[in-house]
Amino acid sequence: MSVPTAPSGKAAVITGADSGIGRATAVRLAAAGMDVGITWHRDREGAEETAQEVRAHGRRAEVAPMDLTRLPAAADTVDELCDRLGRVDVLVNNAGTGTMTPFLDLDLRTVREVLDVDLIGPFLCGQKAARHMIRQGDGGRIVNVTSVHEHQPRVGAAPYCAAKGGLGLLTQVMALELAEHGITVNAVAPGEIATPMTGRADTDPRTESRPGVPLGRPGDAREVAAVIAFLAGPDASYVTGASWSVDGGMLRMGPQAGSHLTRDDWRRP
Repeated sequence: MSVPTAPSGKAAVITGADSGIGRATAVRLAAAGMDVGITWHRDREGAEETAQEVRAHGRRAEVAPMDLTRLPAAADTVDELCDRLGRVDVLVNNAGTGTMTPFLDLDLRTVREVLDVDLIGPFLCGQKAARHMIRQGDGGRIVNVTSVHEHQPRVGAAPYCAAKGGLGLLTQVMALELAEHGITVNAVAPGEIATPMTGRADTDPRTESRPGVPLGRPGDAREVAAVIAFLAGPDASYVTGASWSVDGGMLRMGPQAGSHLTRDDWRRP
């Protein structure tokens, strides 16, 4: 997928851009001509490394901490980065967290933390960014990073699935309500991607086997970033309210789906 060039002066804010999909997206949007605001939670050094990669493309980078368990105040970081960048044309709600805990063993604190980071945080950040875009008067783009678990459940991930499913439907409502302002809102739903969140930050996904994924491997963060960049760019001006799966075909597997499968038997009738 080619990298469309954004008009000069455009700026994007990407939450959780210290590594993985967030970093890949920041670099991709910088290559497309955008200045980038980068948020981080625990890895400030990683965020600064992302900023260096953005600046290597000749674009401006601003870095700020954001802890989405501290709401509503954490969403003010969007306002701060908008002020520092001068505007915001694109918001990528990428920051996320999860848990692998059986439903009956979940405690309320864990549930609330996952919902805050994965659903309420994007809701509030989306409000902040949309208000800036409306004041600017020339539209904008919001991309919410969900998951294949926006669409399909997973055992042990009740709050994560609830949050991502909620964010998917929130995306559709935002798309309807913000369309009159020229703001498009879409979701990107990654499958298993080689990132720190999946414990594969330094892995070449093309060398790993995933029999349960039709394309036979995990994804690369840059492959997700390419879809986000498309939705954030001028070529997607008539695309809104959609969820774009970037999962190597895993969702098409239906009841036999699973990146954990160890054999290719499903490929033969």
